[in-house]
Amino acid sequence: MSAELETSEGVDESEKKSSGASEKENHTKMADLSELLKEGTKEAHDRAENTQFVKDFLKGNIRKELFKLATTALYFTYSALEEEMERNKDHPAFAPLYFPMELHRKEALTKDMEYFFGEDWEEKVRCSEAAQKYVERIHYVGQNEPELLVAHAYTCYMGDLSGGHVLKKVAQWALKLPSTGEGTQFYLFENVDNEQQFKQLYWARMNALDLNLKTKERIVEEANRAFEYNMQIFNELDQAGSVLARETREDGLPMHDGKGDVRKCPYYAAKPDRGALEGSSCPFQTALAVLSKPSLQFILAAGVALVAGFLAWYYM
Repeated sequence: MSAELETSEGVDESEKKSSGASEKENHTKMADLSELLKEGTKEAHDRAENTQFVKDFLKGNIRKELFKLATTALYFTYSALEEEMERNKDHPAFAPLYFPMELHRKEALTKDMEYFFGEDWEEKVRCSEAAQKYVERIHYVGQNEPELLVAHAYTCYMGDLSGGHVLKKVAQWALKLPSTGEGTQFYLFENVDNEQQFKQLYWARMNALDLNLKTKERIVEEANRAFEYNMQIFNELDQAGSVLARETREDGLPMHDGKGDVRKCPYYAAKPDRGALEGSSCPFQTALAVLSKPSLQFILAAGVALVAGFLAWYYM
């Protein structure tokens, strides 16, 4: 009896030690910044992925004008981020994550802006309200709390590496952009040979940062803030998309009222970039106006029925 009790107690003690070691191991693992960020931003990440703009984009339901606005927002936010990263490239809380050749996007975005807006693009665009708020936050962090730059770099670049190829293909398909990459340079990381290996390196560098747990928690909080700024931009783009949609009929065909850009007319959809179309009138709008009259609808229906009857007789 006593022997059995001693054995039982020994097993219990062993289990306790094993359990304690396991808990310590789990705590150590969760103390890794990469794990803390992954777990701590999961909800915000899911909400961002489920915004209407992102869902529509992934379905290929995006207009070129809206894509241009999104690219503009990216240009201003990444320009601010990379300016502050350059400022803090020697800061011990950020220096190991400074990969300008591999990650920086401003040069690629500049090419995309030139493609969409022309060489004088800087005179044509401005930073939107939502993007400006994000830009201001990035500058504040870079100048006052540079250790929090890790949160913005992680949120931006790791997401770009993970989903860039998919978004690039969707954009090229939906907007009929060149397969050679014009307009989608942002999604191309030419100096990253193996994206998964690079992300592993980045996470390892992140976990090696000499940061206490409190600072890591602040970084996770800042990453959630970054997702919120991105969602504000997505919502802003949704609003812009709604304005564009007002020019679209319920059946999905763009309307043109004879004013502005005639290329909105589906009659010319096959040749949207034809220069001779500028200033032309839209026959599609005229046809719709004619067909909207009940008397003409009756005549058209009767004519269709007559033709159908004739063809049925002919092929008997």
